[in-house]
Amino acid sequence: MMDKGDKEGSSMQEIMAILPASVRNIMTVLPSTVLEVLEEIRLRQNQPLEIRYGQQTSYVTPAGQITSIARQGWVFTQEHVVKLLNQVSQHSLYALEEELKRGYITVVGGHRIGIAGKVVLERGEVKGIRDVTSFNIRIAREKKGVAQKVMPYLFEKGTLRNTLVISPPMCGKTTLLRDIARQISYGNEWSSSRKVGIVDERSELAGCLQGVPQRDVGPRTDVLDACPKAIGMMMLIRSMSPDVLIVDEIGRPEDGDAVWEAIHAGVAVVCSAHGSDVEEVARRPMLGKLIRHGAFSRYIVLSRSRGVGTIQAIYDSSLNPVKKEQPA
Repeated sequence: MMDKGDKEGSSMQEIMAILPASVRNIMTVLPSTVLEVLEEIRLRQNQPLEIRYGQQTSYVTPAGQITSIARQGWVFTQEHVVKLLNQVSQHSLYALEEELKRGYITVVGGHRIGIAGKVVLERGEVKGIRDVTSFNIRIAREKKGVAQKVMPYLFEKGTLRNTLVISPPMCGKTTLLRDIARQISYGNEWSSSRKVGIVDERSELAGCLQGVPQRDVGPRTDVLDACPKAIGMMMLIRSMSPDVLIVDEIGRPEDGDAVWEAIHAGVAVVCSAHGSDVEEVARRPMLGKLIRHGAFSRYIVLSRSRGVGTIQAIYDSSLNPVKKEQPA
């Protein structure tokens, strides 16, 4: 069985494999304490190499040292841009045409590379991005078991409660949803194995590469990758008869309509939304309507108060707390 250290090492090996040699040589000499919690590598043309790790953001010098001073950082040039694009596309940008339309590329291991540059429009729609100048490499870390603390709150006599996970960016909501999907798919002490459908619009939950999940989302899980959430939920209900739908970051009016359709079709829904607390989320028109009409029986609020994935609170359908973070 692969232990935590092996998994972390595998993730970093996958990242190092796509980096140009000049970047890789700098990254490999970073302290292991930094590499173990590395979340993002940001590379911008003619700007210093920037990394996010733990709750810190720093630049990296040519010698692989951490610094807070931008001018001391190693500079990513136009030549490095070309090399990274060639690495990621295997020298065929045409093969990444669809990914470039979405503004990100998923690579082996489920890691996602956000890109920015000159947007090409056709009839008012994004056709692609050319003259790429910025990359945000987000390291996908599979943390099995992170949902263990919330699972007892999601079931009532074997019935899965419709659940909304609320979290600011970079607080672990996608990681939590992924492990919830995995545990439901395999089955656990609160429920037998169930069919899970994931609509992974941004290729983050399952981290699919050519349609194949790179993360363990369970043996009874079907994934619609790079599909709009509202459309995908209806497609899965009609074609794959899931017991549970799991969707990341709902927010558009059509997402809310699809959630209602799923619930009324007898399919449980576990989804997430950006926000700091229930009150903030409830002020958004679509989400507020879902909350007022009792779409969800559980609300899980995450923060970084004790690190990524801190369970700040869990509420019932009436917004009464059933669990709050314990004081330090």
